[in-house]
Amino acid sequence: MTDAAARHPALSARRGPPGLRALPRWVVLTVLLGLLLAMAVASAGIGAAGIPPGRLFAALGLADGAPAEVARDRLILFSIRLPRVLLAVAVGALLATAGTIMQGLFRNPLADPGLVGVSAGAGLAAATTIVLGDKLLGGFGPEALPLAAFVGALGVTAMLYRIATREGRTSIATLLLAGLAFAALANAGTGLLVFLADDRQLRDITFWTLGSMAGATWPKVWAMLPFLAAVLVSLPMIARGLDMLVLGEAEAFHMGVPVESLKRFAIVLMAGAVGAAVAASGVIGFVGIVVPHLLRLVIGPAHRTLLPAGVLFGGLVLLIADTIARTIAAPAELPVGIVTALIGAPFFLALLLRQRAVVGL
Repeated sequence: MTDAAARHPALSARRGPPGLRALPRWVVLTVLLGLLLAMAVASAGIGAAGIPPGRLFAALGLADGAPAEVARDRLILFSIRLPRVLLAVAVGALLATAGTIMQGLFRNPLADPGLVGVSAGAGLAAATTIVLGDKLLGGFGPEALPLAAFVGALGVTAMLYRIATREGRTSIATLLLAGLAFAALANAGTGLLVFLADDRQLRDITFWTLGSMAGATWPKVWAMLPFLAAVLVSLPMIARGLDMLVLGEAEAFHMGVPVESLKRFAIVLMAGAVGAAVAASGVIGFVGIVVPHLLRLVIGPAHRTLLPAGVLFGGLVLLIADTIARTIAAPAELPVGIVTALIGAPFFLALLLRQRAVVGL
């Protein structure tokens, strides 16, 4: 796979540290899992009402503590902190996985659902459901938002692929330019809905456009689990095919990869991941481009390791960003989408400058 990636300039990454690339797959995943668990414990104790480590373990029933403090900490932990931590991990994992799949499918590390309008399409569909659902169809429950966001993400992804692919080749320049057009159209549609919305709907739309974990609840966490489970189960099914696509669609087909089936399955999987993430937390950009690219530099381009590592690292990155968002301006809370944009936009600019010869812009 390394030789194949080297033959294709769009996916070849600068050689990372050889020692890290030589690490067994289980070591990489174990280290990432350990970092994610450590950050989850730290994040659960950080906030306006801080919970020190000793009291945190007491609230979890793993140590003794003063009954009044334990009751208070347990209420904060199980009602607010744990749902938020788990939702951030799930959303980060889904966004990173969607970005990894899109980069593998389009064979370029510049592809990202947030940059090419997929997230904006999902957000527009969710905003349409919020504003017009009550007026036209008698109302929608919260359970309709993931479906609407999924349909929006799937529609934009399918149109992007159709526009950017010609004679079996996908133009990354066309992809980026068409994605900008779709994002502009989706943002214009969302802006129009803002004028039609009442105060309650306006607050909901603002939540979608900026991205936030403030609305985390246990029902939202449970609603995310089927999407996350579907993604985890599907990753081994597409890893080899994405590796072979590096050589080109014709070469992958001759090596036994059902290319068209793989593309359709990958598009639906990516749209489901983005739709679920947007429905739960709003539009959060740059996670899908930063996470897989950093991992590719360190552990190489093989999707057998890259995809599961992206799940863990994506959850870790968004959990860190959300912890920063709710502490940097405490007691006020910064939308997490702003934090990821502040970090991801300079990274994307540096990546674009490094890849400009490949992109041809």
